[in-house]
Amino acid sequence: MAVALLLPFSLYLEPVPAMALLSALYCAGTFGGSITAILINAPGAPPAAATAFDGYPLAVAGQAGRALGVAAVASSCGGIFSVVVLALAAPLLARVAYGFGPPEYLALALFGLSMLAAIGGASPLKNLIGGFLGLLIATVGVDLTTGVERFTFGIAELYDGIDFVPVLIGLFAVTEALTQAGKPASALEVSSLTATRLPTRADWRKVRATILRSSVIGTLVGVLPAEGSTMAAMIGYSEAKRWSKEPENFGKGAIEGIAGPEAANNAATGGSMVPTLALGIPGSATAAVIMGGLQVHGLRPGPFLFEEQPALLYGIFFSMFLANVLFLIVGLSGAGLFARMSLVPRQLLWPTVFVLSVVGAYGVNGSMVDVWIMLVAGLCGFVLKRHGFGAAPIIMGLVLGGLVETSLAQSMILFDQNWAGFLGRPVAMAFFVLAVGSVGWTLRRPR
Repeated sequence: MAVALLLPFSLYLEPVPAMALLSALYCAGTFGGSITAILINAPGAPPAAATAFDGYPLAVAGQAGRALGVAAVASSCGGIFSVVVLALAAPLLARVAYGFGPPEYLALALFGLSMLAAIGGASPLKNLIGGFLGLLIATVGVDLTTGVERFTFGIAELYDGIDFVPVLIGLFAVTEALTQAGKPASALEVSSLTATRLPTRADWRKVRATILRSSVIGTLVGVLPAEGSTMAAMIGYSEAKRWSKEPENFGKGAIEGIAGPEAANNAATGGSMVPTLALGIPGSATAAVIMGGLQVHGLRPGPFLFEEQPALLYGIFFSMFLANVLFLIVGLSGAGLFARMSLVPRQLLWPTVFVLSVVGAYGVNGSMVDVWIMLVAGLCGFVLKRHGFGAAPIIMGLVLGGLVETSLAQSMILFDQNWAGFLGRPVAMAFFVLAVGSVGWTLRRPR
């Protein structure tokens, strides 16, 4: 939204500073979403959804400054890593992404869904139920392959499906507001002495491997067209839990649960610029807006851009590198100030959050239907939370559901309805094997 709002202002700038403005805002905005995710359990941007799983419990425990510090460093490291990789190997990464077709996207999405049992909540069965609920929500709308209307109930606004943002706001912000309304005032008092304490050296040693792993994951996922930061953050969180020595602490305030998604989602911002610039295929929704800015300035995204405008490309890479350095400085120096938000009395904080949630849901498409979707999602999330269901599997099922359905339909058309066609796609088969192995590992680990 911020990139779209500033796009008209960029028209008055030269192409290099205009693209620097938009791409730097892309990086900083991705990190900025973690601030409210940590402080009030309301992600400021969809990629920060996974950050709330462990960031908010830390803030409730009076360690908001610690959580914000980890988020700032992890985001900056992930972003810088991806920009350096892209500046050195952009043409090669573009060729790799170009080789992905519907079968590979289907296999990748199924690999993501195989992680459902291992994320959020305590029961793998409840996690799977929540994930399938997310998949069900993703089927609402007109099927583009057959033209059949599903669960639209004659409401025109549902023909294109249920937007991700209102559901996200409902499951996080509204659910948490309802939860806090049922608690006594003393239950959420946060110590002002610890709320602004920054991470220690022991914290950095604990998360450095997670940051490196998630930086690689985020860069690779970001390179895949249309995947973006949200999927990278979810995978980063899942892998952080999978490799953790204390997985039982996830969901209760584990700092690896902050470092994993934050490094991955900002690494994906750099990765998503590869298909956008090299192929003319938006790597994410925000990258699509940036690509529109390029076209407005008379520039044609695609392979020829590397030959015709090398100064522009490296100007974009440098601006993204500098943005990651600057928001690290702002994030660390302002962590104590940001953490003070967690000390605001909840009688003032949560009504304000609710009003902003309504405004945010309405602002997506300018539709009151989205507001009702947000409210229903909040009520359902509140009931599900009381029965031990987490929001993470539902969100992941919703994010990947559309990709699974579309990729499956396209793959079957490509293979002339012959399932054996997948055997001739080695990359897809590799992801299928990883998905089976992921489920097997999750079922074996408790034993």
